[in-house]
Amino acid sequence: MANDAFDGKRSWKPVFFTFVLIFLVVMGIAVFYTGAPPVIRIVPTMSAIGRITPVTIEIAEPRRGLTRVRVELVQDGNVAVLDEKNYRPSWQIPFPGGKTARDTLEVVAGREIFPDLESGHATIRVTAGRAKTWLRSPSDVVEELTLPVRFTPPTLQVTSTQIYVSQGGSEAVTYRVGESSVRDGVRAGDHWFPGYPLSGGGPRDRFALFAVPHDMTTLDVSLVAEDAAGNIAERGFINNFTRRRPRTDTIQVSDAFMSRVVPEILARTPEIREQETLLDSYLMINRELRKKNDETILALAENSQGYFMWRRPFLMMPNSQVMAGFAERRTYLYQGREIDQQDHLGIDLARVRQTPVPAANDGVVALTGFLGIYGETVVIDHGYGLMTIYSHLSAITVKEGQKVARGEIIGNTGETGLAGGDHLHYGVLLAGLPVDPVEWSDDRWIRNRIVGKLGSALSFEP
Repeated sequence: MANDAFDGKRSWKPVFFTFVLIFLVVMGIAVFYTGAPPVIRIVPTMSAIGRITPVTIEIAEPRRGLTRVRVELVQDGNVAVLDEKNYRPSWQIPFPGGKTARDTLEVVAGREIFPDLESGHATIRVTAGRAKTWLRSPSDVVEELTLPVRFTPPTLQVTSTQIYVSQGGSEAVTYRVGESSVRDGVRAGDHWFPGYPLSGGGPRDRFALFAVPHDMTTLDVSLVAEDAAGNIAERGFINNFTRRRPRTDTIQVSDAFMSRVVPEILARTPEIREQETLLDSYLMINRELRKKNDETILALAENSQGYFMWRRPFLMMPNSQVMAGFAERRTYLYQGREIDQQDHLGIDLARVRQTPVPAANDGVVALTGFLGIYGETVVIDHGYGLMTIYSHLSAITVKEGQKVARGEIIGNTGETGLAGGDHLHYGVLLAGLPVDPVEWSDDRWIRNRIVGKLGSALSFEP
């Protein structure tokens, strides 16, 4: 009897431990397939909420999958639903399948969506649910982001006077912005000229170098200040705008010319393809490649140095003859018929073959090399988005990143690219926009239009 009792006491332990083990395995499976909670990222395009504020919501639950997502804008107990989605749940077994593991929602917060929204603060709240397991019904996961709410644009005051600008010409403006401003500058049509701190001024004093595009016949230029919520203040500030009569020129395109320039450009520009005919290849170069080259030049302005490197008027190639002026509308003719029209946005200067080309002013070399229609090219950065370009060179004697002084030789004239003969295509760029180079070579213009407004921000040597 004693032995039977002893055997009975021992017999229940394996069964008990088996049940415990099974329970732990089941719980482990449940936890394993429940996984970590959904990951939610709230990514607003601005650091404050205004009238219209785009927001990106990223949700991920790769283990069990999502069942629903709800995005709300909350302020003082008031709630506006910005978006809501339900997903087909995965099969309720411990194996994933048929699930939505992640999603991205693009929503808009702001007064346009939530008319009762007031200045102060508001919260973007995201609630995400995930699929059940055998043993668990996981709770929803909530992520919140609280942002300031603003509807009043920054203050903006013009502090300079006598702002006179010509079509295709440049100017400078000084101004003062409010503390909420995070972006300011001058908008001229589709072009943007950023503002910079004004040396010697107060903490909110700014200046901008800007230009009116050569093809802007109706003035559309504003001083702009924007806050983190996208509220914008705009001011007109130009006292006088001078239109320029368009100048025209005719370019005769011959088979001999195309046979000389097209093959070299195609060979040195692998991103473009040869067309069926020589004329088609030339037109593609003159149109499409021209656009791509100008985009490359425009992008250089983003890395312009934030200080003035020059102190004297810009030097054009001395003792040279002007062969073509700025902003000429060129009509291209082939065998007596018009085939294209393009604007010439520089000055063509010629002297003798392979004339040494001086740097127009102090600066840093921003680009060297073959640039499509421009051929062998050098671009020099002079600070604050102001650059000069030298094209169709036969030789280049400087390197990118090299500092150069006014008058230092950077190469020789040539006829590379779409050049009809040996010459220099010289241009001035402001924030990537071609502007009239003659102004920047005029001592009086620089003193009146630039130095007179910027004062101590730009000392000028006689």
